[in-house]
Amino acid sequence: MYLDHPLISATNSDTEPDRVERLNRVYGYAIALADADGNRDCIAKLVRLHDHKGNLVVSWRSPPTAREKSFLLKAWQSQVGDLSENVSHEMDETPA
Repeated sequence: MYLDHPLISATNSDTEPDRVERLNRVYGYAIALADADGNRDCIAKLVRLHDHKGNLVVSWRSPPTAREKSFLLKAWQSQVGDLSENVSHEMDETPA
């Protein structure tokens, strides 16, 4: 079992706690897609998922593949996500 899950956060999560719940569902959906695809690296690359006013910001530990990015996009576009294509990707700058 993988225990080092990414940080999940959202703008205004104190007044809109459903945003964090949505991110947890999106994370699960994306990792299920990766698992079904045989991708065992994606889960370890993720550092943070952040919902900033309906925009999913994904922070990565190491560069994601196009396929890995597509897992997050598909999850965000789904009914458990935001139903949008508003996803951006960034590299985590925190020293290891």
